[in-house]
Amino acid sequence: MFTGIVEAVGKIRSVTPQGQDKNAGVRLEIDAGDLPMEKIRVGDSVAINGACMTVVERTDNRFKVDVSRESLDRTTGLDKVHEVNLEKALALGDMLGGHLVSGHVDGVGTVRRFAPVAESWELVVEAPAVLGKFLAYKGSVAVDGVSLTVNKVQDTETGCLFSINLIPHTVDVTTLRNLAEGSEVNLEIDLIARYVERMLTAGKISPDSGR
Repeated sequence: MFTGIVEAVGKIRSVTPQGQDKNAGVRLEIDAGDLPMEKIRVGDSVAINGACMTVVERTDNRFKVDVSRESLDRTTGLDKVHEVNLEKALALGDMLGGHLVSGHVDGVGTVRRFAPVAESWELVVEAPAVLGKFLAYKGSVAVDGVSLTVNKVQDTETGCLFSINLIPHTVDVTTLRNLAEGSEVNLEIDLIARYVERMLTAGKISPDSGR
């Protein structure tokens, strides 16, 4: 589990295919930036742009993770050299500054607007239509692993637009500063919304179903 409070901006330094098969994954070597590597061991979980990955190798300032083809197909930004948001897994007793984040990306959104508004920044993302029912005014969402609060939601014919107000600190200390119109971002919906949806839609068991 994670909190969506980014601890460091690192950088993917290399992307190495794990085989010639089209279904092969990749191994990433990542510069940890300011992430405290003395607290990271092989086998630990680290969120990379919101996607939970397992550390398979480490040095004093870098670590490696293996990313499956399934993960590559369902996320964005894990297949190229660029900056990434990093957060180590939450320990019991740690302060929960954002919201509970699982590190399981639910979909890829597209930035429709990223512009300054007064002292802050407005970020508008179009989420896939299937995720629209999980987004709510003043609800939580993780964008590239960053815990954020939804300020506005609008369903459209092609998806769901949601708006976020970013304070300067968040822009300064995360990769969200690199976004532009058309950028793709990893999205994770709120855990509570996920379970509420399941409870509301699960079919009832017929009295005769066990016979």
